[in-house]
Amino acid sequence: MSEEKIFTGLTTQEVEKRVSEGKVNVDTSKPEKTLGNILFKNICTLFNLLNVVLALAVFLVGSYKNMLFIGVVFFNTIIGIVQEIRSKKAVDKLSIISGNNSKVIRNGETIDINNEDIVLDDLLSLSRGNQIPTDCVVVDGECFVNESMLTGESELIRKKVGDKLMSGSFINSGQCISKVVAVGDDNYAAKLNNSAKYYKENNSEIFRTIKKIIKVVTCILVPLGTILFLHQLLFLNVTLENAVVKTVAALIGMIPEGLVLLTSTVLAVSVIRLSKKNVLVQDLYCIETLARVDTLCLDKTGTLTCDEMIVEDIIPLSDYTYDDVLNILSDFANNSIDYNSTMNAVRDKIDGYHYEKAVSVEAFSSEKKCSSVTFSDRKILCGAGEFILNEDENDILTDIKEYENNYRVLTFVMIKGDTRTPICNVLLRDKLRENAKETLKYFKKQGVNIKIISGDSVNTIVNIARTFNIDNYDKAIDCSTLKTDEDIKKASEEYTIFGRVTPQQKEKLISSIHDNGHSVAMTGDGVNDVLALKKADCSVAMASGSEAAKCVSQIVLADNDFSSMPHIVAEGRRTIQNIQRSSSLFLVKNIFSILLSVLVIIFGMSYPFQSIQLSFVGGLTIGIPSFILAMEYNNNRITGNFFVNIICGAIPAGLTVTLNYILVMTLGYHLGFNTQTLETICIMVTAFALFALVVKISLPFNKLRLSLSIFIFVCLVLGFLFGGKILGTVPLNHNSSMFLLCSFAFTIIVFIILTFITNAIKKKIVDKN
Repeated sequence: MSEEKIFTGLTTQEVEKRVSEGKVNVDTSKPEKTLGNILFKNICTLFNLLNVVLALAVFLVGSYKNMLFIGVVFFNTIIGIVQEIRSKKAVDKLSIISGNNSKVIRNGETIDINNEDIVLDDLLSLSRGNQIPTDCVVVDGECFVNESMLTGESELIRKKVGDKLMSGSFINSGQCISKVVAVGDDNYAAKLNNSAKYYKENNSEIFRTIKKIIKVVTCILVPLGTILFLHQLLFLNVTLENAVVKTVAALIGMIPEGLVLLTSTVLAVSVIRLSKKNVLVQDLYCIETLARVDTLCLDKTGTLTCDEMIVEDIIPLSDYTYDDVLNILSDFANNSIDYNSTMNAVRDKIDGYHYEKAVSVEAFSSEKKCSSVTFSDRKILCGAGEFILNEDENDILTDIKEYENNYRVLTFVMIKGDTRTPICNVLLRDKLRENAKETLKYFKKQGVNIKIISGDSVNTIVNIARTFNIDNYDKAIDCSTLKTDEDIKKASEEYTIFGRVTPQQKEKLISSIHDNGHSVAMTGDGVNDVLALKKADCSVAMASGSEAAKCVSQIVLADNDFSSMPHIVAEGRRTIQNIQRSSSLFLVKNIFSILLSVLVIIFGMSYPFQSIQLSFVGGLTIGIPSFILAMEYNNNRITGNFFVNIICGAIPAGLTVTLNYILVMTLGYHLGFNTQTLETICIMVTAFALFALVVKISLPFNKLRLSLSIFIFVCLVLGFLFGGKILGTVPLNHNSSMFLLCSFAFTIIVFIILTFITNAIKKKIVDKN
């Protein structure tokens, strides 16, 4: 840096003027959730509104025991809030910002100020290790900058007077004075982050299915509930309390409240399990989404490789021995003022070797394509062979071109007087992440298509892809040649390797792959990945990545270990398969509640159930088994459509309950049984049909499932025998008991027939798709 130049910077009055004009570097770029957002999102839902209105109706007529269902709403809301707050706190702890302060020159003095106090036209004093807080232009000195977080390009870039420094990048070596040219939202990094500030629609099939069910049920519930209430009150002449209780019982049965709680709970348990493997989940449903992806897009740096290089081999040249070369490299590396990844790798290789103190040192120059270290009797050059070797060294240059197919090559040359002698070629490669190869092999086995999208050169990425044995690694393209959106869309299907990709192109590539019918996951760690991460169906960031990348990602790998990905997929499979199996139990209640409501209105009969009865039977035959079975280990491949699978599992029992009601009420009246007796038989037969479904989904039995089935059966028997007063049931005499047994037999026959029919229909749907 020029010592003769004296900088005074802005005066206090000039700073105050810019502050009053709003030209301050206020950070508005970090897209994060607030506590208010989390509370609003989880409390103000259609599901909660429906249940609160129904609970209020029951409360107003004084039937407090029938308000038990509101507990489901409470726990579901609490689970969602606690999980999101927990994730937010964990993300906040992952901050890797190198510092909140910067050195600025004001009133002729260099002072430390908070980054948010920087104003337009401030002079920043930057040196090695500093993170550039705002866009600025070099006015004195020069430095080498790492812009990989912004561009994906891992090569250091030399910045001299007049060159622009982008916020978010790091000074790797050198020092400079720079003038601030943009603050706040006008910064490059802030513009990228702000582009990612839009609502992202949840792509979870489970979430979409539940949301769709709730919408459909809501459309049915309001008119049907109104008609049912008026029918009970006006035509059947029941009391207001009885009409409200029975109407609420019917409507509660139509709302899949247990399904919502089951899904939230099982996903929350999965989040806790994954946290033990250092995986931070910020969106409950993304576990499912990742388990369904068929295309995984990877950023090279930070995902497949560490941001480091290692020396793979040293090739001595001329008459130098291997030991001679190591000593010469020690002399050079220990005196060099370059601290880039390549020179650091050389330092690691010769660590512990003695070295001679140099007379002078020159940093790497992009013009000369080399750096140098000068001693009293010799000078050593390091750089690209084509620039520092003699023109007649054809054999060495040919070897270098061959090496460059797999490695980055540094050539060292000795100059003594007029003689220039090649010393060695140092072959370097990116340091690969441990277990990354096994992880990619796992995804390949699962039929997931792998693509690498990076700002690095195509040749560098192809070498990495070849090392990892990624399919079609030779199908590579330099994205700087893609000029239109149509070019990008076409390339997204044809190529596997994408180099020199801009942040905007990354976003368009992910969008194009998605539009081509694929479910896409994206991993990344830099600000340059933010747009693509936000666009992906499932986004994964490294904890060592930028704040912006972590904030927009649904999953953060807290230990930066890519090998955690298979654990997430396995957890997703367990979650989806078990929720799918248990969800059928909840839909049974929705199906028969809607059908029964329609039937009682058409045929002028009384609704047979109270909400306390459905809470008791549902808790034992739906709630308990669904949650226990949903926690079992299950790593089966996900097949079929979620909605088709759960509806086909629920229809047999739902129709069985409905047909039982028709049989019991019509035949029972002809046999002379009173209404209370028939309603008691109805709830018992309904409990038996639901128990049959529990047995069906528990097959084949293991110790847990058998014990669960026995427990449910015993509790149902004891509840009906001794809990009649609470449940609102009446004792059965000999004739009504025989009628109940006949109804049980009818239930078994109908359930088996309907199961056979729905399985056949499901198979046809699967084969068609």
